[in-house]
Amino acid sequence: MRRPGDASSAGGGEGAYSWDRSFRLWDTYFALIWLATLVFVLGTGHPGWPVRLTAAALLVPQVPLFVRVGRPLLRQDPPDAREALTYLGAMVALFLPSAILVGETRLMTFALVPQCFMTLRMRWALGAVAVINLVPVLGWALLWWPSDQDVFFNGLLAVVTLVFSVAVGSYVIRIIEQSQERAALIAELDTSRHEVSRLSAAHGALAERERMAREIHDTLAQGFTSLLMLVQAVEAELDHDLVRARRHLALMDETARLNLAEARALVADGTPADLDGSSLPDALGRLAARHTAELDVTGPVRPLPAGPEVVALRACQEALTNCRKHAGSSAAVSIGLDYDEDALTLSVRDDGQGFDPGAAHGGYGLAGLRARATEVGGTVRVHSAPGGGTTVTVRLPVPPPRSCS
Repeated sequence: MRRPGDASSAGGGEGAYSWDRSFRLWDTYFALIWLATLVFVLGTGHPGWPVRLTAAALLVPQVPLFVRVGRPLLRQDPPDAREALTYLGAMVALFLPSAILVGETRLMTFALVPQCFMTLRMRWALGAVAVINLVPVLGWALLWWPSDQDVFFNGLLAVVTLVFSVAVGSYVIRIIEQSQERAALIAELDTSRHEVSRLSAAHGALAERERMAREIHDTLAQGFTSLLMLVQAVEAELDHDLVRARRHLALMDETARLNLAEARALVADGTPADLDGSSLPDALGRLAARHTAELDVTGPVRPLPAGPEVVALRACQEALTNCRKHAGSSAAVSIGLDYDEDALTLSVRDDGQGFDPGAAHGGYGLAGLRARATEVGGTVRVHSAPGGGTTVTVRLPVPPPRSCS
């Protein structure tokens, strides 16, 4: 059986220490019972010295037998049944003659009975306990033929001791079984806790990968896309419109520098480059200028938490990139930013060719945009139809403005 606090149970090293400490108490208990029994045997007035010395001599081998065999056996998990029967048989064989010769030896019962319940199955333990309690009284009565009153009181005491031993032993076994169940439950909970910790770490790593994927898509990937489009525009303009080509080259330089700043901010996990040291309308204004779009800001502009502002900026970047990729460079684009009391609403409209929102579309853009908005409690709506342009609306909850008292 698994002992409470066994080293293999959920307690680990601390449980092993607790079990060793409690076992030292058991060693002390056994030693005190054995020593008290020896004192009573040698100190009684009847029978004579030769008999008492014989009874005491039978008690002496019990000490090395317990130390060499019994103690290691009690620490086994579970104890070996055959070894337990052999050990207890030897202990009882030394105990019974001594208890029959001198009645005071029966005090040793208090050290032997617990070992029966700790090492044997219930059926064998009950049989051993009955032998330990009843046989010494019967043998003592047949050997010394005491008075009827002494036989009665000693027999009654043996029966009471037997009932008490069975009751206490059964209770101890139930306690041990409950401790086993608790130890198994603790081990299962510990395993579940480690599994939950592992899954939590895996979920955290996955969430971080998704976050990084969104950041890279919304910053570096879009910047590189803009650079590619500008390169194509410059190639088309070099031969006949150097002014526009130089303007596009300057825009390429600005875009590359901005991409580099975004990369540094991404590595440092800091504020997006466009928002660093400026307001959200200013950042959207620069973004609109780079994409030749119109910006309309309504409502009282106020500082907002970083979360909604970053989501609004990234949403605008994604929507503008989609406009250039799908609506075409000739499409008119407008950006609306509305500050309400409890919400910030961003809308990006284009009059391009549009698409069917119900159809399946590949790519990460809209899915990432919706994931960003959901993280701060916002919503994303896409209105479009073939030939009817596209409108992307992002609504984000924000704290209401502070009232001036």
